[in-house]
Amino acid sequence: MNEQESREGQGAVPLDYNEAVERVMLLADFERSRHSPRHSAFHLERMRLLLDQLGNPHLATVAVHIAGTDGKGSTAAMVTAVLEAAGYKVGLYTSPHLHRLTERIRVGFTPISRSKFTALVSQVWPAVGKVTENGGYGEPTTFEFLTALAFTYFQKTRVDFQVIEVGLGGRLDATNLIQPSICAITRINKDHVAILGESLEEIATEKAGIIKPATPVVVAPQSPEVWEVIRGVAHERGALFIDIQNKVRWEKRTSGTNSQTFHLDSLNDSYELTLPLIGDHQIDNAAVSVVVAETMANLGVAKVRSEDVVTGLKNVRWPGRMQVLAYRGRRVLVDGAHNPSAARRLVEAIHNYYRYNRVVLIVGGLSGHGIDGILDELASLDSVVVVAVRTRHPRSIPSIEVAEAVKGRKLGRAVRFDTVREGLAYAVTTAEEGDLVV
Repeated sequence: MNEQESREGQGAVPLDYNEAVERVMLLADFERSRHSPRHSAFHLERMRLLLDQLGNPHLATVAVHIAGTDGKGSTAAMVTAVLEAAGYKVGLYTSPHLHRLTERIRVGFTPISRSKFTALVSQVWPAVGKVTENGGYGEPTTFEFLTALAFTYFQKTRVDFQVIEVGLGGRLDATNLIQPSICAITRINKDHVAILGESLEEIATEKAGIIKPATPVVVAPQSPEVWEVIRGVAHERGALFIDIQNKVRWEKRTSGTNSQTFHLDSLNDSYELTLPLIGDHQIDNAAVSVVVAETMANLGVAKVRSEDVVTGLKNVRWPGRMQVLAYRGRRVLVDGAHNPSAARRLVEAIHNYYRYNRVVLIVGGLSGHGIDGILDELASLDSVVVVAVRTRHPRSIPSIEVAEAVKGRKLGRAVRFDTVREGLAYAVTTAEEGDLVV
């Protein structure tokens, strides 16, 4: 027990927000560590013990569980928006965050306040000590703790539903102790191959681990080998398999740089929908979210009307996904494409949605996420210059490695900076009127 914990035990000097964040981040954090355990080392026993110490808050609220490689966060946001439009109070748990740790735990789209986060850390922390000392599995990880924190917060605030995004994989993810009313699996591609497996079939098997017996699973369009894996797991568990690729139809109507419209013939109704997120892949995600909401209505889990679907999707907010910003007189398109398939969709969206003279590209990356494959996809942008940067993330790739990887690809000349701030300043200075900074 450190000095701060000792003082708390005496009822003096409670944690402040920064101390609470530091305490959480000092736990084993495989998101930020350069060294992750082998997949065989992952298990749910420690998380089960932690939740048991807290009175199993994860079972207190009706849950929607969402896994996948790409789009699961956006889909979770859309489901939340539709349920909110239907008048429900909805807990939303996603990862990672853009700016602040509190963004991961929300009611609706409002992050938990700093004061409530700090109070919850103090409340839940004693359970960490008990699990560490008596559980036989060591200390909980940062992600396990934050997941337990989210479940506790949703129970305390008495939300009607909790929409839970899987962190990594599915089968052995810390979120996979919930008993959801419905699951969804977004597009699956290769990512985290060192942990989840080299083949799409292996990765799909891990993602399909969220499917529960006799629980509906809504599945986004997939490659044939992925589709077969998920369908097989659903059949084994007696889960209703809802394949949107064959069950619903959608067609894009209009597209702009900040929104798009599309027609959707879904399970219960036909819709004319507006979505303030761009890219054809977001229409896929929206179709999944609509089918999730309709299935909840069909099961009697939630009362969702057609107008709630329309209003919810129109009002969804999810920054950092092909988001256009104005900065120092230049257009800046910000996207978190973190693997080759996501980079491919980014490029497709840029070609389909934007008019520009030249592209100035700012690129950073994390170890384990295939920077070469990402750059291969970005090469078709024919950028005039690539600004290689290093972020503050502990696993970020040095900018010199990004710059070296640019060589030999049709990406223009490379310059490098050790911070994103410096790289952005250079990019907007280099960009001319009519150019697009990406």
